[in-house]
Amino acid sequence: MLKLENVCCGYGQREVLKSLSIKVGVSEIVTIIGANGAGKTTTLMTISGLLKVRSGKIIFSSREINNRPPQRIVEQGIIQVPEGRHIFPYLTVLENLQMGAFLQKDTKAIEQDLTYVFSLFPILSERRKQAGGTLSGGEQQMLAIARGLMAHPKLLLLDEPSLGLAPKFVDLIFEVILKINHEGTPILLVEQNAQRALSIASRGYVIELGKVVLEGAASDLLQNQLVKQAYLGN
Repeated sequence: MLKLENVCCGYGQREVLKSLSIKVGVSEIVTIIGANGAGKTTTLMTISGLLKVRSGKIIFSSREINNRPPQRIVEQGIIQVPEGRHIFPYLTVLENLQMGAFLQKDTKAIEQDLTYVFSLFPILSERRKQAGGTLSGGEQQMLAIARGLMAHPKLLLLDEPSLGLAPKFVDLIFEVILKINHEGTPILLVEQNAQRALSIASRGYVIELGKVVLEGAASDLLQNQLVKQAYLGN
């Protein structure tokens, strides 16, 4: 479904991604792990059109999408849930979710989508009239993911969804990620919690300094001695 072929990009004169190649299949959860500054978030931002590709190709559903405007990327079905949540703090939970459905014109379909995301995150239904900024960190992360789902993603990009959350929220977030995937949405997951990410992923990539240094089945990476030492604390 998604393929990056030898992608290079960066900020100003600084090159961050250096001939990066990854792919995500139609039914997969694929995770990218690596140290801070390795290029994980840059990878997602480049796919989303927020950073320009300097060389290489990004192909989505057999179409090259290099350097298309971010709104066109969204229209094609690639939806990113960014690190730090970035909800609209002064809008209500319901209004945040409606913002996620801005491409959808069918009000009945929007109501069905709301029912679906409220089934995933019942607490959001209870808080639907509450300002987003008054939610806890875990609830805001739920809202950010739910808002992304309102856009009907064909591919969901998740950037550090467990960052800074209490363990009970981490468990819930990973349960929902699995459920979303089992219901048909492929996911590219960037996550500092390598143990949890690899435990739910089909495949994984380890990147260092903008390059893939290791890839394979997530179960194999969990057992890899280098991965254990560097990212799993073993």
